[in-house]
Amino acid sequence: MSESRKAYIPVAPPRQPLPLFQLFLVGLQHVLLMYGGAIAVPLIIGQAAGLSREEVAFLINADLLVAGVATIVQSFGIGPVGIRMPVMMGASFAAVGSMVAMAGMPGVGLQGIFGATIAAGFFGMLIAPFMSKVVRFFPPLVTGTVITSIGLSLFPVAVNWAGGGQEATTFGSPIYLLVAGLVLAVILLINRFMRGFWVNVSVLVGMGLGYILAGSIGMVDLSGLSEAPWLQVVTPLHFGMPTFSLAPILSMCLVVVIIFVESTGMFL
Repeated sequence: MSESRKAYIPVAPPRQPLPLFQLFLVGLQHVLLMYGGAIAVPLIIGQAAGLSREEVAFLINADLLVAGVATIVQSFGIGPVGIRMPVMMGASFAAVGSMVAMAGMPGVGLQGIFGATIAAGFFGMLIAPFMSKVVRFFPPLVTGTVITSIGLSLFPVAVNWAGGGQEATTFGSPIYLLVAGLVLAVILLINRFMRGFWVNVSVLVGMGLGYILAGSIGMVDLSGLSEAPWLQVVTPLHFGMPTFSLAPILSMCLVVVIIFVESTGMFL
């Protein structure tokens, strides 16, 4: 009798809306996880391309706008496009190495990066239906090696930033190295001794503490901030018409495959 009663116990439906406060906290967590990469990636690309501070700010705004659009498409879905799960889309560090190299290539620059990204986007749409069949050929050893090589290729950018930047008159000053060392130490300590959410936002936390330290010792220049508009419209083709070259396109297509494998593992 108990067995039959147990079989008729009602089961809660799998989809239930969270209370508003919990929904806010979960959404805030998603945004914080995405924000570190969404800021750091355009900062690196903008400096490599020689953009001014205003242009880098515009690039960050454009990055955040596209991340928001991609999040809506991925979460809700449009026809066959979108995983229809509550995921936050942002910038991937997997493309940084290739983009930094393109920024320094004669005749490529930022317009070539945009062209290669557009072409790689269409390539990604073509191979998306087949990724589930080839993902087994990319075990963690393969993807980990690729990501490690990407990190190593960014070392020159990191060393340049740690020294104060190319335009610093006192490049390599101990105060620059102290701030960079603190940021690195905070990120490493969080990854070593903490888990879950804090590990994912370690870069953002390190950048935030580094900014506070730099501001307290007078290294933050806020000149021109009062003249900046509160609302800025992200306009298309702000940096010019995209250009299309074979080598950058092939490089970005390879990056798309890597990002697909990485994203598939995360979604699963």
